[in-house]
Amino acid sequence: MAIKIFYGIITPFIGTLLGSACVFLLKKELDFRIRRILTGFAAGVMVAASVWSLLIPSIESSREMGKLSFIPAAAGYLAGILFLLFFDRTVPHIHMNEETEGPESRLGKNTMMMLAVTLHNIPEGMAVGVSLAGALYGTSDISIAAALTLSFGIAIQNFPEGAIISMPLSANGEKKSKAFLLGALSGIVEPIAALITILCAGFVIPVLPYLLSFAAGAMMYVVIEELIPEMSEAPHSNIGTVSFAAGFAIMMGLDVALG
Repeated sequence: MAIKIFYGIITPFIGTLLGSACVFLLKKELDFRIRRILTGFAAGVMVAASVWSLLIPSIESSREMGKLSFIPAAAGYLAGILFLLFFDRTVPHIHMNEETEGPESRLGKNTMMMLAVTLHNIPEGMAVGVSLAGALYGTSDISIAAALTLSFGIAIQNFPEGAIISMPLSANGEKKSKAFLLGALSGIVEPIAALITILCAGFVIPVLPYLLSFAAGAMMYVVIEELIPEMSEAPHSNIGTVSFAAGFAIMMGLDVALG
């Protein structure tokens, strides 16, 4: 069990590492069509993970409340939305689809993008942590396979995030090694947040339904605020929608089959 917990904690970070490593393989920034495909796929994965890996287990963990079992899920979900909204309002950052002019502006955009991704990775790490804690202590309907599936799904969506950070940094004059390091560092908060959540399991377990849905709300906020605009930006194309559908179907299938 311990080795599976370790894999669950570290897998999302590996996704960020692999995405950041694209800076060594590709000479230019990701083509906008590739970014759209990756972003749409990541959005689909996150939506499916939010529903099957977080919201449904949250409701099932509160089944003793009968017809009111949706209350912890709804409350935690809205709290997660408000949490990310608070960060958007108080911490300056730039959205993935916003454009700036000039080298200095692009550098500022990359810095703020890294900050935004890093902050948004915290609830994703918490999502992995609460899922692993629930499976570890047998206090929820989440199996270890389902928790690992969630971890893998987040790793999939972390891949384009790592590339979106490291490659523009390299294109703007940073050494590839430094661009890779900065891209990778944006994801280091995830295993840290997951580990802290597991270590605090004594406090986490009693409010597990709320924390599961909180993570779902935070992830959905990222999808709506960041990923959907990125996959839908001009010029018009349906490729983002198709990628979203593919990511959603794959993550749904993995969660149901392995959970």
